[in-house]
Amino acid sequence: MEASITLKKVGKLAGDKTILAGLTFGVEKGSMVAIIGDNDAGKSTLLRVMAGFENPEFGSVFIHGLDSIKRRREIRSMVGYVPLESDLDPWLTLDKNIRCIGYFYGINDHTINNRISKYNEVLKLDDFLNVQAGELSPGIQKKGMLVRALIHDPSVLILDEPTAFMDATSNRQTWDLLNTLKQNKTVIYVSHVLSEVEQSHDRILILHHGKVILDGSLDKLLESTLDFNQFQIEFEELSDDLYNRLIKIPGIVTPSKLNNIFHFYGRSRAIFFKVLTEAHEIKMNDLNFKKLGLKDLLDSQFARKGLDG
Repeated sequence: MEASITLKKVGKLAGDKTILAGLTFGVEKGSMVAIIGDNDAGKSTLLRVMAGFENPEFGSVFIHGLDSIKRRREIRSMVGYVPLESDLDPWLTLDKNIRCIGYFYGINDHTINNRISKYNEVLKLDDFLNVQAGELSPGIQKKGMLVRALIHDPSVLILDEPTAFMDATSNRQTWDLLNTLKQNKTVIYVSHVLSEVEQSHDRILILHHGKVILDGSLDKLLESTLDFNQFQIEFEELSDDLYNRLIKIPGIVTPSKLNNIFHFYGRSRAIFFKVLTEAHEIKMNDLNFKKLGLKDLLDSQFARKGLDG
């Protein structure tokens, strides 16, 4: 399929620290891509580079085949970007904040009115459009920033935590809109709310120290774990001697100890029973296991070690 965004060996530095480490991937037109990872993974920087608000130290970003640096003016008209924190003018009303961007792109009042009205139907901003942005709650500001990013009808929408600061109602309204938009726009977003990511994505990128360590749909990523389960056993007493014996059992992945709780991953339930056999003389207070979910894939140690065996 045609790519909306293509990154080729994109790198970004901050002093001697690598923020983005030679990233190469494409984003298909009309897809919804979620980017997740630890706080220092480079997610927000990646969004700003893709949106053209920061230049990479090396490598290239292409939007619909156009170089994001050499064709910056054209690229800006194709992209709508919403940062994490509000960058609205606090002294202007929400309506004027939105209109200013529309005028910047040469859009007439009639078209601006129609687009504000269309998005307002979903986001319910009527009571806030004529209020100074600085007097609005962060969640309402965030919804206004989304309308502002859409006012010039971009083909690519790049969002940093699209529902940050929102209450449950605004959160639902925002996702209702985004899930409608993905029918004819490419949507790329960062979120730490894993339940949102699980519900709304065509593809998930897991970023760790500026590198993509996992890439695919949730089903595909979970398949790649080769039927791993996570197990937890609470002992009456988990001595260091017992713990050291348990972690030597073949097939146990990333074991850990918290007080008297032994936690580990394994490819089959047979490993669980090996642990029970090894520790049969020690009283156990609780046993449980479950299939992996997205939260487990965010454990970078498991992602790097567990999938390799």
